[in-house]
Amino acid sequence: MNWIIWILVGLASGAIAKLIMPGKQGGGFLPTLILGVVGALVGGFIGGTIMNFNVNSGFNITTLFWAVIGALLVSFAWSAIQRRTKA
Repeated sequence: MNWIIWILVGLASGAIAKLIMPGKQGGGFLPTLILGVVGALVGGFIGGTIMNFNVNSGFNITTLFWAVIGALLVSFAWSAIQRRTKA
């Protein structure tokens, strides 16, 4: 049941990251979900490793914060890769 919560947190963080990032981002439900889940993993790694945050503490606002930070980083990296391949 815990993985369902992480998918929902990933979806929410992916949607928030898409709202925060400037410019046009394509994609619908599935790309946003993937962005959010990967971002939640990246944010959880950063929060757990660098900031010594317990990512297994369940859902709280700090968990969502780190998931959004990770989703923003993944979104920024993905847009940089796409720009490089178009040039």
